[in-house]
Amino acid sequence: MTVIIPTFQLSAATHIGNVALKVANLKKMTRFYQEVIGLQVIDQSAVKSTLGVGETVLLELHKVQNPLPVTPKTGLYHVAFLLPSRKDLGNALFHYLNVKAPLIGASDHGYSEALYLNDPEGNGIEVYHDKPQNEWDIREDGEIVGVTLEMDAEGVLAAGDRTWTGFPIGSSVGHVHLKVADLPQTEKFFTEVLGLSLKNNFGNQAKFFATGEYHHHIGSNIWLGKNIPAMTDKDLGLDYFSFSVPNQAELDRLENHWKNQIEYTKDETGSLWVVDPNGITMKFER
Repeated sequence: MTVIIPTFQLSAATHIGNVALKVANLKKMTRFYQEVIGLQVIDQSAVKSTLGVGETVLLELHKVQNPLPVTPKTGLYHVAFLLPSRKDLGNALFHYLNVKAPLIGASDHGYSEALYLNDPEGNGIEVYHDKPQNEWDIREDGEIVGVTLEMDAEGVLAAGDRTWTGFPIGSSVGHVHLKVADLPQTEKFFTEVLGLSLKNNFGNQAKFFATGEYHHHIGSNIWLGKNIPAMTDKDLGLDYFSFSVPNQAELDRLENHWKNQIEYTKDETGSLWVVDPNGITMKFER
């Protein structure tokens, strides 16, 4: 694969901020992400829960009244929580086994080790740690090649100390993996409009994008099929996700790049909102 560097590039310091989900049972979902996954409740109301680590918001849950039945549409494939170390992943795995969490997989991707789960409403979750960058398969042209092997679960467990108080300080949303309708349009939008680089092609099925030298901040796939419809306000699942840029100057630079090119909105805080070709909403904030 030849990595094409976009003319406009977002700062390498830009990363995923938080993810917002539309949910049917707010109480049940809040309890799951707190007691099973490992987030802390930061704020809560009858229609919204805000969860994260310390004061850092990583997840919002928004209650939807009278949601539609779940059907194949674009949106979230999984939200991926990045833990600071292999020790932390070992402690998470120990906890998940103890509480009989709905684990559906455990993989070694070459650049990371990852656990996979589903929440009670079917949203995918990844919990992972990154291996040292000198162990990644980074090609001369900048492509970062991942693999999918069985994770060394015993090694990961052994790396932990079997203490669990939830996700540690320093945890973040490492990446968001999306179900999309069209891969070429998705690539064009994320590279030319948003300024991420294509890091890896997975056949004609998935593409992975990132700022800087990360393996991916965004995954995208068409495993549900091509040209699936976009979600509506009444569909459960992804509401939006955010990118965090390092400063106001970077946010201004992005807005100048967008002017006369795409439609976007700017809210009262100065954050920028945009909808991609798959109908997926994104927020850019500092």
